This record gives sequence, C-alpha cells and structure tokens, in this order.
Amino acid sequence: MPTTVLPSRDALLTALSKVNDPEIRKPITELGMVKSVDVDDAGRVAAAIFLTVAGCPMKETLTRDVTNALAAIPGVSSVDVTLDVMSEEQRGALRTQLRGGQADKEIPFARPGSLTRVYAVASGKGGVGKSSVTVNLAASMAASGLRVGVVDADVYGFSVPRMLGVSGRPTQVDDMILPPLAHDVKVISIGMFVPGNQPVVWRGPMLHRALQQFLGDVFWGDLDVLLLDLPPGTGDIAISVAQLIPNAEILVVTTPQQAAAEVAERAGTMASMMNQRVIGVVENMSYLALTCPHCGESHRHEIFGSGGGATVARTLGTRLGYAVPLLAQIPLDAHLRASGDDGRPLVTTEPDQPAAQALTGLADTLLRRGRGLLGRQLGLAPAGR
Repeated sequence: MPTTVLPSRDALLTALSKVNDPEIRKPITELGMVKSVDVDDAGRVAAAIFLTVAGCPMKETLTRDVTNALAAIPGVSSVDVTLDVMSEEQRGALRTQLRGGQADKEIPFARPGSLTRVYAVASGKGGVGKSSVTVNLAASMAASGLRVGVVDADVYGFSVPRMLGVSGRPTQVDDMILPPLAHDVKVISIGMFVPGNQPVVWRGPMLHRALQQFLGDVFWGDLDVLLLDLPPGTGDIAISVAQLIPNAEILVVTTPQQAAAEVAERAGTMASMMNQRVIGVVENMSYLALTCPHCGESHRHEIFGSGGGATVARTLGTRLGYAVPLLAQIPLDAHLRASGDDGRPLVTTEPDQPAAQALTGLADTLLRRGRGLLGRQLGLAPAGR
C-alpha cells in the first residue's frame, strides 16, 4: 500500500501566505495573523488564526479562505480552523506595521513623495450627478486593475455608500479604520457611522476633523487613485481638502444649462485660489438619445440646453491661465440612475450603455494624463560651493 506523504509546516505556511485578509488585503502570514498550524499523522490540519477584533465582520470569509487553501495541499485529509483575537500589543504592532513603521497618524496622500493620484470631484450646485460620476470613475478604474479608494466628503448629502452597495460599518482596530470594499473599491463615508437616515448637523471645525480622520485614520494601503466626492459649492470641506491634500487636482462637474455653468465656474475658480489645479470639466446630462420610430436612427435631444460644459471650460481656462479641457459629455440615461439606486455602478453592470461608455472613456482619459509636479519633491539640490 502506498503511504501518503504528509505536508511539511513550510508547505502549510506557504499555502497560508496566499490567503489575504479580506479587509487589509495583505497575506495573513505577513500580518501576524497565523497563531499556529499543525498536521497530525492522519493528515488532519488544525489552524488557529488571529482576528484583528472580536467582532470582525469578515471572519466567515477568512475561515473559508484558510480552509480552502489548506485543503488543496496534497496529503491533507481535513481542516479545522479556530479563531482567536489579537491582544492589544499585537494590534499596536499591526497598526505600526500598516503605517509603514510610523507610530503617529499622518495623511499618506499629503506626503511629498506620494504616488497616489488624488482627484477631487467638485460642482457649483447639487443635483448635477457629481456622485454618479465619482462612483463610476472609481469602479471603472478598479476594473482596469488599479487600486482605488473613494472618500465620500459630501458630509451633508452622502450618497456614495448606496451607489456602491455598501451597507455595513467599517471595522475599527483601535484608532485605525479598515474601509469596506465594494466593486474592488475601498470606500469611507460619514453615512457608515450615522444610524438610519439621520442628518449630519455640524459646523466647520467638525467637518474638518471628520475629513482629517477619513484621510489619516483609515488604512488605505498603497492606492493608485483616490477620488473625493466633494459637497457642492465653495464651503468648508473644499477649503479643508486644499489644506490637507494640497496636491489634489480638481474635476468640475456641471450640466448644460447656463445657470448651472455659472455656478460651476465659481467652484473651479475657488480651487485655483487655493493653489489647486483644475484638470478639466465634465458635462453631465448632456443630451437624451432617442431612436426615431420612423427612420430608425438615433437623435440627440438637448433637454437641458447646450454649451454649459464648454462655457465652463473656456471661462476657467481664461481665468486660470492654462487650458482647461471639456473631458466628457455624459448623456442622460435611465440605466445610470437605476444602477446608482441598486448599488451597482453602470460601468461594471452594463458597460455598453452610452453613459457607461462615456464614463469609461473619462476614466481612461484621466489615467492617460501625465502626473503633475504639484506638491512633489523634485530631488534637486543647490550646486556645491
């Protein structure tokens, strides 16, 4: 009778090194989450895994992933996973590790050497579809393989959690917040901390502190892109973004009517006053495409007028002294509205819809842009004497 070769401890640890923590998205072996792993003479594996906190919402996912990884090793007959909880000292070491050895909290995107592209999506007034643009841009970029995060900075009118289908609360490891993941996008919003649909009634200093916590207390990891969904107008949050992340670039969203365009111009001008660069304008609800029942061809109906986006781009370019392009014209599309209500970004569920194609094209345009030098160290030093 052939004898079964039992796996070595190294083989067990190698298998576990391929299991990522569902929230931190790093191997559990690197995070110190493997308490023990052993195999007996019958091929039965017993694994003990540390959770970051006792109420970890992803413990079932972690148990399943550990079981599947170990069960796939030749010679393993069964797997038993038990869960334990990290001590305060272990959590402290984990926090320091995740912050790159820095014990003190800081905003990683404000570092001069940060490689994360930060786009703040702004508008002069509400109701122009700014959040829909933000969510679909994030989902499109994530679908292309990038590591993407979204900060729902619209504290009074938060809507990003619904649009991304996030219903749970973030996990907190002491003073570190692990953001939920939806459609491969990390997301944080004040809506995750407010019970029911209660309003947020805060003044400027509290708004600034909330944004500071979203940027500094949340573990974002190594992001390629961070998108901020700003509240409409030129208030406290817009000023705080300029102070906390001076290298953030501004994307202005407007609609075709001239009244909306005039207000959007103020938002772009305010960004320039805060020394932030406006990278372009997006015109949402540009037109409605309907197929004619007689000729069978598609015709554009400009429900809200025309020219608003081009006007904003032209005016801002003149005021700011550099070219501000009209980056996209997104059509009216009932599918876009429905996808937001359902928590499923249109670019991932119905990519062939006209609005989805326009938004995917916008994401591609942003990713093809050269990285600006604002807020970055150039590595230059004065010549020696």
